[in-house]
Amino acid sequence: MSEAEPRLGQRIDRWLWCARFFKSRTLAARHCSERKVRQNRRIVGKASTMLRPGDVLTFPQGRDIRVVKVLALAARRGPAAEARTLYQDLTVAEPETQPEPASAAARAPGSGRPTKRERRATDRLRQI
Repeated sequence: MSEAEPRLGQRIDRWLWCARFFKSRTLAARHCSERKVRQNRRIVGKASTMLRPGDVLTFPQGRDIRVVKVLALAARRGPAAEARTLYQDLTVAEPETQPEPASAAARAPGSGRPTKRERRATDRLRQI
């Protein structure tokens, strides 16, 4: 494709990689072929599906579901600041729930193996 020719679209796997949602283009293509990506509410079955500005993509990323609107097509995989200009994040932020601090396992005193603290106390008594 020459520079004078306008871009009609871009492969969805390449755009996902350039926008830095995936570490490699292979991972982006795999997500597409495994039918984990949706484009405008339609399931994408091929990595070669053409993407255009204005499309909305929905895909899993880690434990979260990402929803992004394509603002521009990518010319290259640049720095993260440049990648953020390619999309608008529409993901609804869920309130983060803080996990409760891990407490020591509850057990009845004298049952089971001694804890490290109990063993050290026992060792101190024996040294006297």
